[in-house]
Amino acid sequence: MSAREVLDHFPAGHPRGSWRAEERAAELTAAGTPATVRMDLDSDRFIVVPERAS
Repeated sequence: MSAREVLDHFPAGHPRGSWRAEERAAELTAAGTPATVRMDLDSDRFIVVPERAS
């Protein structure tokens, strides 16, 4: 598994679920850093990572 840069992270058990992570990814994308949300099962958190270039 390759290491990836994590821009932000949020606990999966939060009552709002992934909303906070999705909002953060949208903020970063609007600011010029395309980002997406992934689930890190090992740490039970949503992580915001840069989108991969196609």
